[in-house]
Amino acid sequence: MIKSIKKIRLCQLLLSILIIILDVSSKYWIVNHLLLGQCQALIPSINLFYTKNYGAVFSFLNVYNGNQRWFFSVISIIIIVGLLKQNYHNSNYKNLDNIAFSCIIGGAIGNLYDRLLKGFVIDFIDFYIGKWHYPTFNIADTFIVIGVIMISKNFLSNNNKF
Repeated sequence: MIKSIKKIRLCQLLLSILIIILDVSSKYWIVNHLLLGQCQALIPSINLFYTKNYGAVFSFLNVYNGNQRWFFSVISIIIIVGLLKQNYHNSNYKNLDNIAFSCIIGGAIGNLYDRLLKGFVIDFIDFYIGKWHYPTFNIADTFIVIGVIMISKNFLSNNNKF
């Protein structure tokens, strides 16, 4: 039983590491293949668009004055530590929650890496329908959203009340 729990925890850790590697390497590729502000069509409804995000989710507080870098970094660290602790203390039967936490942790670390090293997060996925464009995002953001959706769906499916 203990061996299987350790194996599951290792898989969750590897998932977070894989997400970090995908995120950092995709941002590295963008920086080395596109100019800042350059847009490159990828497939219908998705462009690669290299931009810097000094704010948080969907460029919230994107007005750059430097202070939000540290604020968002501290918030990210608190969330990462809290989810790691929750993941560690969750029992084995809460695997979906733990996988969701691993997705959020990996994404949060990917964006934190950018924020600490560069002072901003590199975003590059431009999803659009017609003339409407969703806020530009990255691989880390994608996994954070996937994790939040998994937690929300699991929470709601267990008939929990807010």
